[in-house]
Amino acid sequence: MAFKSILVVVTHPGQAEAAITAASDLALAHDGHLDVLALGVDHAQLGYSYLGAGAALMELDLDRAADDARKAEAVARTALGQQNPALRWALDTVVAEMGGLTAMVGTAAGFADLVVQCRPYGDDQGPEAEGVVEAALFDGRAPVLILPGAMTVGSLVRPRRIVMAWNQSPEGLAAAKAALPFLQAADMVDVTVVDPPARGPERSDPGGRLCQFLVRHGVKAEVTVLARTMPSIAEVLAAHAMDRGADMMVMGAYGHSRLREAVLGGATRQILEHTTIPVLMAH
Repeated sequence: MAFKSILVVVTHPGQAEAAITAASDLALAHDGHLDVLALGVDHAQLGYSYLGAGAALMELDLDRAADDARKAEAVARTALGQQNPALRWALDTVVAEMGGLTAMVGTAAGFADLVVQCRPYGDDQGPEAEGVVEAALFDGRAPVLILPGAMTVGSLVRPRRIVMAWNQSPEGLAAAKAALPFLQAADMVDVTVVDPPARGPERSDPGGRLCQFLVRHGVKAEVTVLARTMPSIAEVLAAHAMDRGADMMVMGAYGHSRLREAVLGGATRQILEHTTIPVLMAH
């Protein structure tokens, strides 16, 4: 199993180089192809007001979105030009309304083995950054690797230790399967269970079935069971990853519906807001 098709969506020029460089390293390591989408987003919410001032504002916002797309394309093209000449890549430049972002990114992500994005939170990030991650996860059903910043080649291509957050959920199992290329390359995978339930199929052996599944796929895995000693599970996982010197965390992505739009919530968002290591999520 390998990541043969990797996608990066560039919405913020300042983060294009980090995401493209990391994705390029992975594409080369897996003999894959990198697709880059330079995206400009029209944030206008003017409904159907096409006349008078409404029409003028719509045209202005569309021009701004097109300019943002051109800037994203220029930065992406520069970053791609700095990669290994052996890299196979394609670059598309598009403009989308905020309401159409989900369908556009979801369709592109649906044909990717992995989506690589920088952390979607911060003072320099707009709502489209989180929208891209949500669309890839919930509509494209693609695993998303979130980077906290620039990464070295080795820590992504061959991570030493990975923390696999496990809670017996379908999302967690989807993440484990999607992350197999990383898990198989790691020196050790720590299947981490926080406060296992007193009832259920794994009550007597928390994490045991997942560990067995991973070992059968050639993964070096062990199970760690932790008590919830902090206010949130996300804090427990983050502290454990730091204690173990983990290079990456793998977890299910959880969300809830708000006006028919899936949004990240709970432990997922807390981890992404504060992580200092890459996090691979799937839903």
